[in-house]
Amino acid sequence: MNRKTLVLPALAGVLAPVLAGCGTTVGGGEEHIVVGTTDQFVATEDAPAPLDPAYAYDTGTWNVLRQTLQTLMHVPRGGGRPVGDAASGCGFTDKASQSFRCTLREGLSFADGTPVTSEDVKFSIERVLAIKSDNGTAALLANIDKVEPQGERAVVFHLKTPDATFPYKLSTPVAGIVSKDKYDGKKLREGFDVDGSGPYTLQVERDGDRMTKAAFIKNPRYKGDVTLRNDKVELRSFETAEAMGDALKAGQVDLATRALGPEQIKELGDDPKPGIELIEVPGLEIRYLAFNTTDPSVKNKAVRQAMAAVVDRGRIAGEVYGSTAQPLYSLIPSSIPAHTNSFFDKYGEPSKAKAAELLRDAGITTPVKLTLHYTTDRYGDSTAKEFAALQSQLNATGLFDVTVKGTKWSEFRPAQKRGDYPVYGLGWFPDFPDPDNYVAPFLDADNFLNTPYVSKVVRDRLIPQSRREADRNAAAPAFEQMQEIVAGDVPVLPLWQGKQYVAARDDVTGVEWALNNSSDLQLWELGRGTA
Repeated sequence: MNRKTLVLPALAGVLAPVLAGCGTTVGGGEEHIVVGTTDQFVATEDAPAPLDPAYAYDTGTWNVLRQTLQTLMHVPRGGGRPVGDAASGCGFTDKASQSFRCTLREGLSFADGTPVTSEDVKFSIERVLAIKSDNGTAALLANIDKVEPQGERAVVFHLKTPDATFPYKLSTPVAGIVSKDKYDGKKLREGFDVDGSGPYTLQVERDGDRMTKAAFIKNPRYKGDVTLRNDKVELRSFETAEAMGDALKAGQVDLATRALGPEQIKELGDDPKPGIELIEVPGLEIRYLAFNTTDPSVKNKAVRQAMAAVVDRGRIAGEVYGSTAQPLYSLIPSSIPAHTNSFFDKYGEPSKAKAAELLRDAGITTPVKLTLHYTTDRYGDSTAKEFAALQSQLNATGLFDVTVKGTKWSEFRPAQKRGDYPVYGLGWFPDFPDPDNYVAPFLDADNFLNTPYVSKVVRDRLIPQSRREADRNAAAPAFEQMQEIVAGDVPVLPLWQGKQYVAARDDVTGVEWALNNSSDLQLWELGRGTA
């Protein structure tokens, strides 16, 4: 989601020993668990409906929706294939993976007591497709040809083409079930109101157009697959890493995630703080540069190839992010099946001579002037260091004349979607842990990047071919070809993949399950007691 962009705040020096007073009380006096984040939730003129499932497509907003909206299926706490949540059971009804049937649980209702029926499922899915927001959200459901209710509790999805990944797509918030009484079928619901049948209901505190707190209160009507281990969790959004660090130090935050910066991870690893535990959880984050391939400065792929030939990913990962990142030579990270080192295979070690040859053969005059754009308030302080390192590497060759420019996310994302930036940096967390979700959101029709780049071989042949394989290992050859094409055309330039860490007070339980490898918060796993 942007799916996925993750905040990586730098919290240097703020993880202090535990102080008295942990466990805040809100609206009734009961103690509850407080989770801190620097994700920003803002309703702007360009994005007035940040929590509408037909628009939301980033990790922060999805982590609000996952607690409040219910999906037919969900990925279980330890990963693996999706299982029923709102549905008591789902499955393909044909061998071609083109017809998918779900049966709702008996007695399912929204938090206000209104029954959830198959018609609500149909309304919710068709609403996303009808609105088709420019955020790329609807692309996950674009293969649906028809939604057919069968009685009040059963629904069948007829797909345009076979898609073995469809159960995963039904597990994402874009497929969240909403009520036609609360949501308009043809336009987005502005603001921060969310109504669903998920594990929690939502109460929001805001400061102007910014959501500052989200209180998740146990929904007594929830019927689904997860077990709640608390009655209330509060998610607090901090404008700066320093502010979140102060709250942690003062005992006002129980768990810090979304996520710790490299300095803090090193500090907690080298010098553990009393009462605070650092836990590494599997992570699938990637970072990359993307290109507007119609912009004159990077339209010739030789420019993009030359950049791929000289960027030193190992230095960026090591010098900026330390042990929390490793170089990445493909859109598909090394921990996902079907990964290949396609960029390394094509370009090898960083080489000025190879880059110069590529530019010379294409008749490109050097130095090539470029501006690299990044967002200042989405990924933490290290992003500026990363782009300074990229600028230094490229300019040191004499082949490029690079400047960098940082912009707030509220301005950056609309400009990026409009195609204002020739080169820009983004992060991605998978919607689901399958190689398809590291390819389709960048290369398929109506993709998240809104990129003008099109590979007909990838879009028309290889992606559909890969989705026909129920055995995902059998799809590996198609993904290998896609990675080779990306390395050759360079519509995106992968840089590094990262790890995830959580810092929590030692009286908070379930921390190891609170963040899965797609960076989905599972707040229902958190409790208090002896860890």
